[in-house]
Amino acid sequence: MRIFDPHIHMTSRTTDDYEAMYAAGVRAVVEPSFWLGQPRTSPASFRDYFDSLLGWEPFRAAQYGIAHHCTIALNPKEANDPRCVPVLDELPRYLVKDNVVAVGEVGYDSMTPAEDTALAAQLQLAADHGLPALVHTPHRDKLAGLRRTLDVVRESALPPERVLVDHLNETTVKEAKDSGCWLGFSVYPDTKMDEERMVAILRAYGTEQVLVNSAADWGKSDPLKTRKVGDLMLAEGFGEDDVDQVLWRNPVAFYRLSGRLSLDVTGTQATHEGNSILRGVPKDPREPETGPAAPARVPATEA
Repeated sequence: MRIFDPHIHMTSRTTDDYEAMYAAGVRAVVEPSFWLGQPRTSPASFRDYFDSLLGWEPFRAAQYGIAHHCTIALNPKEANDPRCVPVLDELPRYLVKDNVVAVGEVGYDSMTPAEDTALAAQLQLAADHGLPALVHTPHRDKLAGLRRTLDVVRESALPPERVLVDHLNETTVKEAKDSGCWLGFSVYPDTKMDEERMVAILRAYGTEQVLVNSAADWGKSDPLKTRKVGDLMLAEGFGEDDVDQVLWRNPVAFYRLSGRLSLDVTGTQATHEGNSILRGVPKDPREPETGPAAPARVPATEA
């Protein structure tokens, strides 16, 4: 089973997660820029974060055989913070980078006027740069949030077939599908979708233009949820081709709309800007095992 996780926040994960993901079949990921939990206080902190998504994280992923791309945006939650909004003026310098395959996450958190403005502006940036957009639908009042999102998409220069509407569920999937947008589902341990609900939606609505992601971040989440969805699909009677379409071909097709997606793993050198994922010096296998060094003996006169 080959897996492309189209929405996962690896900045929040450990190298053990990368190793487990590769063993589960994950060969490519897209990491959307998002809220880090601790509020940012200036555009400078966004710049450092964006630079890590373009440098350090692709390097970390490559150490475990995983191709890493990202999306860049001012996220909906921080669109309400006047200290963060000026980063909109800096996005164009990042949206031309080869590893950026969409504008995102954009969309709604609390459905405020500030979020309206940020969403419309960033959909225009996507159109200007020939990129698709990854849209976050709100965690609360989801149907109203979806409808407001689709209204803004319709008013934008970006056609719906270049928009991925994420965090969908049973109450929003039909209207999202009817809009012509791509359909994204985040599968979580306790919230959003679970494997059983996801498979039921696939049975009801089909596998076309559906992307399943783990959205794993700093909260309670599971970077192997994509694999668990694939396993349950097979157990519930879907074929291997269906699984491959949902977990690989669909995300590849969407992000290829950017013209930048490369599934080759690059950046496999031992260090990135002089830094390694290792800690200390690897043990030389030729050296014999030794226990902890005995403490130096202190003369009685100095004790």
